[in-house]
Amino acid sequence: MTHAIDWTPVTRADVDRAAAEYDRVGPHQFFAVHGFAPTTTYELVREGRTYPPKALLGAAYELATGRRLAPEEFEGGRAGAVRVLEGLGFTVRRQQHGTSRP
Repeated sequence: MTHAIDWTPVTRADVDRAAAEYDRVGPHQFFAVHGFAPTTTYELVREGRTYPPKALLGAAYELATGRRLAPEEFEGGRAGAVRVLEGLGFTVRRQQHGTSRP
């Protein structure tokens, strides 16, 4: 069940910090720590690399607020994580074949 999440505490810097963690620990560890799964529809494009939008936004929210979100608490698609991330100035596109990360 999704809830109305107040995304205003989350900044672009929080998303950048989450992306840096993803790069540092790798996808499997990142998903295990934050409780998300790989992306299936969209990918965030940052500095030539791709990231799972919902997982990155969830981790950024935790960095910004100290509260961990469960994946079912918010939408990951166009009306959810994608909209929030685009609002922060990130590029999010439909996942392209061959660019998926585990």
